[in-house]
Amino acid sequence: MKLLNRFAILAASAAAMTTVAIAQSDFPPSPNAKYAPRLVETMNAAQLQHLKLWYAGKSKNWELANFELRQLTNSLAEAAIFYPGIPVSNVTTMKDPLLSVADAITAGDSRKFAASMRGLTEGCNACHTSMQRGFIAIGIPTEHQPPANQIFAPVGKH
Repeated sequence: MKLLNRFAILAASAAAMTTVAIAQSDFPPSPNAKYAPRLVETMNAAQLQHLKLWYAGKSKNWELANFELRQLTNSLAEAAIFYPGIPVSNVTTMKDPLLSVADAITAGDSRKFAASMRGLTEGCNACHTSMQRGFIAIGIPTEHQPPANQIFAPVGKH
């Protein structure tokens, strides 16, 4: 029953473009999962998606930003599904920050996007702290050039 309630909450959250803020941990994967990536792998993917989301929004490539937000949402939801030791409250508290980012992307509003990304980042770090992983902190990238080989400007504008 507890697993069913957890799944219902996760499914509803994912459907509304919500996610969880998950800290890297040593929780074992769910015994019901045939294959579950290590939580550190999922969180490394989420960290990269957070980075790419920032640069896509900063470059006003709203289509790419929307894609990266979906990827980030999915990665964090998968972490919550595969690792039942993550508190449900960590799942639900990320709803508003993620919806705020989604709203900014839909509006194509750079200022709102930057503010909502700060809120999302704070939520991620709060989750890490709640999981006794406060030493894992992420931030908004400050480099002028992203540390990647991806072009973030919209097609035809680079």
